[in-house]
Amino acid sequence: MNNLLTGSLTKQPDSCGKPGFPVNKKPDMLKRKLNSSQLAYWNSINCRSHFRMISQTTIQQILGRIEIIDVIGGFVKLKKRGTNYLGLCPFHNEKTPSFTVSPAKEIYKCFGCGRSGNTISFLMEHEKYSYVEALKWLANKYGIEIEETFQNDEQKQQKQSADSLYIINSFAQQFFTKALFETEEGQDIGLSYLKERGFREDVIRKFQLGYSPEQKDAFTREATAKQYSPELLIKTGLVVSRNDQLLDNYRGRIIFPVHSQSGKVLGFGARVLKTNDKAPKYINTPENEIYVKSRILYGAYFARQSIDKADECLLVEGYTDVVSLHQAGIENVVASGGTSLTQDQLRLVKKYTNNLTIIYDGDAAGVKAALRGLDLALEEGLNVKLVLIPDNEDPDSYVNKLGASSFVQFVHKNKKDFILFQLEVALKDAGSDSTRKAEVVNRMAETISKINKAEDFTRQQDYIKQCSEILKIDETGLHSLVNKFIRDRIATQERKLPFEEAGRTEDNARKAEATDYDEATFSLLFKDELQEREIARVLLESGTKRWDESKLVADHVLEEMVDESLIDNREILQLINSFKETMQHGSLPDKHYFIYHPDAKLSALAVSLLNFPYEESEHWRREFSQATGYQPQLFEKGYEDFLRTVARDNENELMTYLIIDEDKTNEQVDSAINYLKLRKIKRMLLENQVDMEKQHTPEEYEMLYRTHEHLKLMEIELTRKTGTAIIR
Repeated sequence: MNNLLTGSLTKQPDSCGKPGFPVNKKPDMLKRKLNSSQLAYWNSINCRSHFRMISQTTIQQILGRIEIIDVIGGFVKLKKRGTNYLGLCPFHNEKTPSFTVSPAKEIYKCFGCGRSGNTISFLMEHEKYSYVEALKWLANKYGIEIEETFQNDEQKQQKQSADSLYIINSFAQQFFTKALFETEEGQDIGLSYLKERGFREDVIRKFQLGYSPEQKDAFTREATAKQYSPELLIKTGLVVSRNDQLLDNYRGRIIFPVHSQSGKVLGFGARVLKTNDKAPKYINTPENEIYVKSRILYGAYFARQSIDKADECLLVEGYTDVVSLHQAGIENVVASGGTSLTQDQLRLVKKYTNNLTIIYDGDAAGVKAALRGLDLALEEGLNVKLVLIPDNEDPDSYVNKLGASSFVQFVHKNKKDFILFQLEVALKDAGSDSTRKAEVVNRMAETISKINKAEDFTRQQDYIKQCSEILKIDETGLHSLVNKFIRDRIATQERKLPFEEAGRTEDNARKAEATDYDEATFSLLFKDELQEREIARVLLESGTKRWDESKLVADHVLEEMVDESLIDNREILQLINSFKETMQHGSLPDKHYFIYHPDAKLSALAVSLLNFPYEESEHWRREFSQATGYQPQLFEKGYEDFLRTVARDNENELMTYLIIDEDKTNEQVDSAINYLKLRKIKRMLLENQVDMEKQHTPEEYEMLYRTHEHLKLMEIELTRKTGTAIIR
């Protein structure tokens, strides 16, 4: 695990217990060895993963080449406005540009929807890439070769195997597409079938559809001629071994490539064309290092930006449903592949939107499929609606029958609330059986209890009210039953909490009760967010500047902040400690180090601290800023030097002496630090005062009184420095 201390983590699917993942150690023991960014990554994956890393050398090369205007300008039309650039926000629909990019600070912010970040987070947000995928995209853009390090040889082999599978799949996709468009058999059978289904050629090419010839080994011969490994060909599912002979697995079928979030081919779905064929209608790629069905939504690569814009994801069952809806201009659609929804698939949807609309066939099988995974969707905080297609149709046939605009209207008008629909179906199944009705009540209470986000409280209460009316039961009783399920779940979760965490919580509660501060005092002493943020901002903006001849601003700030209890915000404390640790290792982190930090929380905090709410225009600076006055240094110049500086042809130099450009870093640092010290003294005064109100011996009381006097003198001195008035 020591190799994890540097580099950017990536993961490969694996099963628990395989070499490369130290299952002999408990997860908690491992987690204690990870830093904050690695721990956050750990929590985002399960036990089927192990690590490999992009080397720090590669990451630094990438970060050194990034030009934020160059990258974002490829997605958003930007116009220069002062020192910044302005454009229409790609994350929400707007007519007046409010999306601002700062090349100097290497961050962006939309003042309309509030989204902000750096170049990497833009790619993650806009293209829905993971952190590692964004790094790889940038490496490819700037022609940087990616160097990866591994824990052991086993992981290196698995990575090489995964890369080989990608290469084989890419070759296979090109082979099948060529067979569809450029062979007589492909045109007569495959292409004619797709065109009979109403698919246009541009859409067929967009989804990279293909055709596998009837010949038993057409693909196999091509692949072996390219010297692809027979073992890997079998692992992809493209080739099968029968009687020691390698044969094509998808003969005579239409091929649907399945893409990753970055557009790589993960696997294939192959549809049979012969109606009298006893073979299964679809054959899918078997699970391997890169194809894990439970983590894939077909069409997500093509739909990701449309889902983001529409703030809604349409979910269908099949490949052709997705292709048909895209052809009709409805592009915010993905397919589950006919399986029940998994948690990984739902989390993939949640990357794009909180609104999920499921569109399934209206028959019994379609209804049953639609209801699977409901509780998981609710636990993920998704707002789920259901649309059932009538008359034995499916989304593919129905959109062709109605047309795009009518289909959109149909979906809009026929959205059913998922929970109420589940109740309707359950009651119909229960009939007049009282026992089964009681089971329905219990099941609905458990379902409603899964709506567990604080912001969804009102929504949960509405469901309780509506369901109690439909079930014709007392609302209070259903409310109590829902609360019982919630209590049971919380109790289960609490049993899993580490004992030391529970002990800390109890200790903090005792301290809060002992001090008995009123809300205003507590807010004054413990919730002073702005000054804490100012300390962090000063470190980021000015940490590398000189404080005096002997040390930097960062050295001074860290020397003065000897007591971590001065900082209440855990994220700010994490940033300061990270700054300190980096300096102790011999590096001097600047603001860009944190803007592009692999820990998403630290990166987001850095961006928020460095945001640019206001910026003087060049016109204002030249025409009006003189009214603010000039720095004293200008008037301390010699006579001739002064005349030269204020001469008409020396305007740029004169501008450097404006008061608004005066470096007040040291004053800002002193102000922020002194305020935090003042707050610490105020805390100590309150604690001492609480102690003085208790019974003491004369000697003890004298000591407390002297302590009070000393603290008051310190308070007065700091107040004089900060210019703060003491409220008595």
